[in-house]
Amino acid sequence: MVVYPGTFDPPHLGHLDIVSRAIDIFGEITIAVSKRPRRELLFSVEERVEMFKEMTQGLMGVAVVSFDGLLVDFLRSAGVKVILRGVRMFADFEYELQIALNNSRLGNAQTIFMMPSQEFIHVSSSIVRDIASHCGTLKGYVHPFVERKLREKFNCGA
Repeated sequence: MVVYPGTFDPPHLGHLDIVSRAIDIFGEITIAVSKRPRRELLFSVEERVEMFKEMTQGLMGVAVVSFDGLLVDFLRSAGVKVILRGVRMFADFEYELQIALNNSRLGNAQTIFMMPSQEFIHVSSSIVRDIASHCGTLKGYVHPFVERKLREKFNCGA
């Protein structure tokens, strides 16, 4: 089993792509949604968990949970030693490598990096939030349930 941690604010199709491909490799995946990140978020942890559960409905071997505190403590409590992280660009890798090295040192956890499929390499939560804040089209970026939540959040109507 592997843990795929993040803030997922909001979760998008690039995240779903990584999850669906990781199931083929690991058989089981736990999506761990962070409760208290270092930045202010658009959605509550409950909303982010709900969106990811809706997105992964029908996928076997997926659990969506929230966690608080250090990721290595969550891993220890879950009995897991493997972390899955998505990387899109080289700049992502530099940042993620620092985190991976510290997770290894603090919790003896191993990190596996996975790129999203080419069709989602340009998608990020910050880009999705920006498009949504201007009531732009989100087709091809997010699941319809997430799009509905974003439109509600930004008062964009149907």
